[in-house]
Amino acid sequence: MSSTSQAVTRTPAEVVRLAPVTQAPNGICYSVMGEVNTGTADLERMVNAVPRAIAAALNRKAYYFVPLTLNMGEETMIADRYDVQLSDSAVCHRNQTLGDSQCVFISTRLMEDNFAIAFEFFINVGHNFVDCVGVSQEFADLVWKQVEGRARGETSLDAYELRKVATTSGPEAEKARHEYLLAVFSDAIAVYLLSLYLDVDYQDLRERDYPLLKPEALAERLRKINELFPPNPGYEFAIYHRRRPQ
Repeated sequence: MSSTSQAVTRTPAEVVRLAPVTQAPNGICYSVMGEVNTGTADLERMVNAVPRAIAAALNRKAYYFVPLTLNMGEETMIADRYDVQLSDSAVCHRNQTLGDSQCVFISTRLMEDNFAIAFEFFINVGHNFVDCVGVSQEFADLVWKQVEGRARGETSLDAYELRKVATTSGPEAEKARHEYLLAVFSDAIAVYLLSLYLDVDYQDLRERDYPLLKPEALAERLRKINELFPPNPGYEFAIYHRRRPQ
């Protein structure tokens, strides 16, 4: 086969059939298919960073780390390696329901490093968990107290936009408030999981489309997540404050 030939593409069902699934000690099911740069040990540690209390809600889900997940019109395809000819069709992830399980295909070759791959994985875990269980009332109370105190910024563009509607007196406010609380709960879970896997500099999360939540407010949210979902053995949560250079 020529080295310039196009990557082999398969349907999600074919990947599920061909790629063996591993169950991590925390209970999460995952698999690797194709030329993925992240090492086996790094992936194992990344997956097992999810606390058991969160992983228990994801028993009908499996996460597939693949080179490229492709949006081919109405069809999803998976490439076995990075291919520049296919990169324009690649998406960060795609959810597929196969039988009675939901499979999440994550494009590892669209990411530059383990930080980006891990954050994509943890964002999906956060959303999947919140879809299953909703939002903790303790967390919701904390966040709404911050909103009433006019804490600046947010943790994602969705949360930022929903918060603007939720704080109005219009007919959509109540629905927006519920969706906002779901969004910030999943956001906080994702950042918390990322911090268990590696050291996170808050500035690495900066965005251009909206102001980030001020660090003190995020720290409050993460401490509450840590209280609700303690780390697995071998992982540690800590927040360090760094003084600005004079």
